[in-house]
Amino acid sequence: MSEHLITSKHIEEADLKHRMKQHKRLFWLLSSAAGLIFFQGYMIAPLIPRLAEVFQVPEQEIGLIVPAYMLAYAIAALFYGLISDRFGRWPVIRASLIIFILFTFLTATAQSAFQMVALRLLAGLGASGVIPLTFALIGDLFPFNQRGAMLGLVFAMMEGGMALGSAGGALLDPLIGWRMLFVGTAIATTLVLWRLHRYGALFDSPALTSLPSIRQVFAGYRTVLASARGKRTYAYVLLNGIFHSGVYTWLGFYLSQRYDLNEIGIGLAIFGYGVPGLIFSPFIGRAADRWGRRWLIPPGLAIAALAAFAMIFQIPVAGTTAAILVLSLGYDLTQPLFAGIVTDLSGRSTLGQIMGFKVFALFTGFGIGSYLFGEILRFGFGSTLAIFGVMQLLLAIAAIPLFRSEAPVVHQVEAVLSGD
Repeated sequence: MSEHLITSKHIEEADLKHRMKQHKRLFWLLSSAAGLIFFQGYMIAPLIPRLAEVFQVPEQEIGLIVPAYMLAYAIAALFYGLISDRFGRWPVIRASLIIFILFTFLTATAQSAFQMVALRLLAGLGASGVIPLTFALIGDLFPFNQRGAMLGLVFAMMEGGMALGSAGGALLDPLIGWRMLFVGTAIATTLVLWRLHRYGALFDSPALTSLPSIRQVFAGYRTVLASARGKRTYAYVLLNGIFHSGVYTWLGFYLSQRYDLNEIGIGLAIFGYGVPGLIFSPFIGRAADRWGRRWLIPPGLAIAALAAFAMIFQIPVAGTTAAILVLSLGYDLTQPLFAGIVTDLSGRSTLGQIMGFKVFALFTGFGIGSYLFGEILRFGFGSTLAIFGVMQLLLAIAAIPLFRSEAPVVHQVEAVLSGD
């Protein structure tokens, strides 16, 4: 009898190790897909001066390719999350990747600024099903006190995509041309999709038996936003997105105007954006799980504001490169932690819906930020950076009391028992 129990225990342990290994491979592939999506999203900004020349239009006009992509991404995310709760994560992720691959490839055929904007909009509609559903899948498969580490992995790959896209867009354009950048991204994503197919059985089963009515959908959003925790988290996702997208989108133009850098110079100066996340995101995720998000979010907001303030002054290009690194670190200390909070706002049956809502808030912020920065830029970089920096600094100060309850899980229980 004891031998039978020992054998069964060994079988269960072996099965658990095998499943964990499979899950790790699955999330590496999903993280790679997220990295490629961010690569093509971030390789655009450094190319704005170059694309303005190619299509013979002002920078502000070709700059619309960023909000077109971001806002389309935001709107589509609402539907992908909801549909995945009904039909499962894998069918929706697969469809999203196929659409993204198609329109990323077609972007290479654009012959005018209008076509470029339209194709970027369609690519945004396709891309937005991957990352929020990867976050939702983490919520499906892992308890809250283990999600920070898994989110750290995904954000590390996303930040790697940012870093490579930021530099690669500018550095590779003179060598292979901007069109081949889109073709190469489409091919690489196709390979990831092909590899993902073998792990389809690991994805969750649908949590709902039917699609909810419109009334039920809005009731789900109201429920999440009814809590103070939900309101402040989604508000900060939106406002933080406005700040980071506004500053980042126009960094290429900023470096071109202030330092007269060419594409290669811009790529080298921007290369640091994303590197801190690539290196530190897993550590940040584990730190959030262990010590709570309240110690990380306010400093993350504040150092991003300080980076914007630093770029107001006529500092050497090396100083601006350092400021870009700090700006990126500020993103790493905020958005991944907001994502972790969102996974704890609802039950599994609506997790896809609320993660889609989180991405909607973030990419709406991205779109609004890139547009607003471009409009205010008519008054000069100094004024625009000052306005965005002050807004971010005020958010940092307000975050100290607003997020003080985001302690580790054990501390949250103690806080509830003490009435805090």
